[in-house]
Amino acid sequence: MKPKAGDSEEKGRIAENRKARFEYQIDERIEAGIALLGWEVKALRQGRIAFADSYALLKNGEVFLFGAQITPLISASTHVIADKLRTRKLLLHKTEIVKLVHAVERKGFTVIPLSMYWKNHKVKLQLGVAKGKQLHDKRATEKERDWQREKARLIRAH
Repeated sequence: MKPKAGDSEEKGRIAENRKARFEYQIDERIEAGIALLGWEVKALRQGRIAFADSYALLKNGEVFLFGAQITPLISASTHVIADKLRTRKLLLHKTEIVKLVHAVERKGFTVIPLSMYWKNHKVKLQLGVAKGKQLHDKRATEKERDWQREKARLIRAH
């Protein structure tokens, strides 16, 4: 049986930026590779990443991930100085970088990480081209989520 398109992403999920869907309106999604050090890969296998206030920045035709915190394992090598907030380079094709540059140049758009997952034994990062939501948009999202939860309760009760 052939796996569905999203199955490999679901099974290999390392972390998800749930705050992003609440804070931003996601316009477009792009998959990127990420340049990691050995201790970072080991820490990711243990799920030690926080996307709290991370974002991607385009600089000199390259894309970098800022603010993602990968906490080193205690058993990390003694000769390695682990910087948990290190700036990490994202690996994208030139056409994808150009697409991101054009999107960011539009008013109010930014590039944020949405999720990190394993794909063919490599770490992949799903980026979202997003625009910040206004307070009333956040309230509407919360109201819709509460209604869906209440609707599910009512269906289960019957």
